[in-house]
Amino acid sequence: MSTEPPQYPGPPDPDDNDPFRKQPPPQGSGGSPYDTPPPGGGAPPPPYGGDPYGGGYGGQDPLAGMPPLADSGKRVLARIIDMLLVGVVVWLLSLLFQTNEYDLDPDKVEAGKSFGQSLLAAVLYMAYDSYLISKTGQTLGKKWMGMRVANLNDGANPTLQTALVRSAVLWLPFAFCCACIWTAICGGWSFFDKPYKQGLHDKAAKTVVVSVN
Repeated sequence: MSTEPPQYPGPPDPDDNDPFRKQPPPQGSGGSPYDTPPPGGGAPPPPYGGDPYGGGYGGQDPLAGMPPLADSGKRVLARIIDMLLVGVVVWLLSLLFQTNEYDLDPDKVEAGKSFGQSLLAAVLYMAYDSYLISKTGQTLGKKWMGMRVANLNDGANPTLQTALVRSAVLWLPFAFCCACIWTAICGGWSFFDKPYKQGLHDKAAKTVVVSVN
């Protein structure tokens, strides 16, 4: 009879509570549809690890075990929804603090008020994006359009720090100049990016946007 004390399971890993966290594919499965077999055959590399941007070219694709990438057109619609929702709040606060830059007489538009409203918009957009994405991976627009933001390396919800980096790249220029142009370029990059359909803000944060239904 063994004299060793019985072994009890340790405390659960908090990361396991994320229902969207990428799971290793089952034994004998075909893997991800994004997988590219290593040249010359041979044994496949370990499932996860290494540079998340190094997959798919002779190595294990980081998208293995994750849902399909979200459609770029739906991403645009989700962004428009989010901009409208936050824009209403910006407009109301601008009226409250008298930083509204919209005036029928262009000679009466003050540069300080214009910058104040743009800065307020950038701060609110960043707070909105960062908080919701770090909590659930979804803004309201993304939730309604059936998609979420995920870490490229493990499929989990981004941390607050990662979400903040992502939103800062997208929204911080909003306070200074070329707001609409930069937002279109940053988000529209996903239409042309291969193989992960990332916007410039996704590349900075190493995230992807995937479908959830």
